[in-house]
Amino acid sequence: MTLIRPFSGLRPAAGRAEEVVAPPYDVLGSDEARLRAKGRPWSFLHISRPEIDLPVGTDPHAAEVYEMAADNLQRMLQEGVLVRDERPCYYIYRLVMGNHSQTGLVAVASIADYDTNRIRKHEFTRPDKEDDRVRQITALHAQTGPVLLAYESDAEVDAMLADIAQGRPDVDLVADDGVGHTLWVVRDDALIGKITTAFNRMNALYIADGHHRSAAASRVAASHAGVEAAGYFLTVIFPHRQMQILDYNRVVRDLGGMSVEEFLARVVEAFTVTPVAMAVRPDGPRMFGMYLAGQWYRLEIHAGNIPDDPVGRLDVSLLASNLLAPILGIKDPRRDSRIDFVGGIRGLAELERRVDSGDMKVAFSMYPTSMEDLIAVADAGEVMPPKSTWFEPKLADGLVSHVLD
Repeated sequence: MTLIRPFSGLRPAAGRAEEVVAPPYDVLGSDEARLRAKGRPWSFLHISRPEIDLPVGTDPHAAEVYEMAADNLQRMLQEGVLVRDERPCYYIYRLVMGNHSQTGLVAVASIADYDTNRIRKHEFTRPDKEDDRVRQITALHAQTGPVLLAYESDAEVDAMLADIAQGRPDVDLVADDGVGHTLWVVRDDALIGKITTAFNRMNALYIADGHHRSAAASRVAASHAGVEAAGYFLTVIFPHRQMQILDYNRVVRDLGGMSVEEFLARVVEAFTVTPVAMAVRPDGPRMFGMYLAGQWYRLEIHAGNIPDDPVGRLDVSLLASNLLAPILGIKDPRRDSRIDFVGGIRGLAELERRVDSGDMKVAFSMYPTSMEDLIAVADAGEVMPPKSTWFEPKLADGLVSHVLD
């Protein structure tokens, strides 16, 4: 078995991609998905969020939801909206958001290599979220949400993918969020072999986003012994230097019974605290912004509080171990209802809004985690704290899917 291989992708028919492609299933709630799909009968949201075609309030994990997903997929196949490539292919996928561009490979990756950690993880998964994806894959007999992977940038591989993307694309569209999605189908056998060989030489691939989809694919593979296609899972793989991680900021509901003055007196024990006139977007690691009682502060952690291990030195870990846990008593940010997380795509004004509204008491702006840090954690076999990374731009659902037969 090779690390990756080509596959016969299930894709929108020629000229239908704009009708089909949709945001990833896990970035929209049911109400927003229902609104986004209104008047769009072929939106992939009818497959990825099929509760939108059932009465409002339907449990997204009810059996009839997965049945509806399968029915909607069959309807799109029967109407010729989705078609399957006749032979295994690779697909070059370019994402463009503003001035940022990244070019990667759509391929199916080996479950065996995932199970042995050649495809490396950096997050814990939750059984309920795994169960949801297992049921979705089983109902559809297909993987429809690609896992975002990274490879350590390789000049030869990067150039090969870029060269293929010089040709005429098979799909070229701008989604309603302004993100460009361009796809080139690679059908040439020699080029397919060259891509397979180049990736198979790599020591590892790294999961950037999609740990639950990966874990679910592994479980499905274990229950489908002998089904060759089930031994691989749908991925898009980008060179790590082209990937963009935005800040993943924190807001906290209260100060744990302290006054503003008492809280600030505690913070200065671990940080240098400087009041500033403007919103603080940290310009490097080990720096934080804090918005409290209408005032922004710049926080710089004391050097003696920075450990040497790959997880402990992450900014998200430093904030947690030096402020959130010891001062505010938030020891488990995964489950504590007092803390919430705001993706950097929403901007610093969203932090101010959450605090000024009285919904939250204090906000922290973060410097984005780097891909190098993610790789270091994964190589060490460690796990990053929750909400450490926010990748942008997002992959589209429905552009290419993987059928398990």
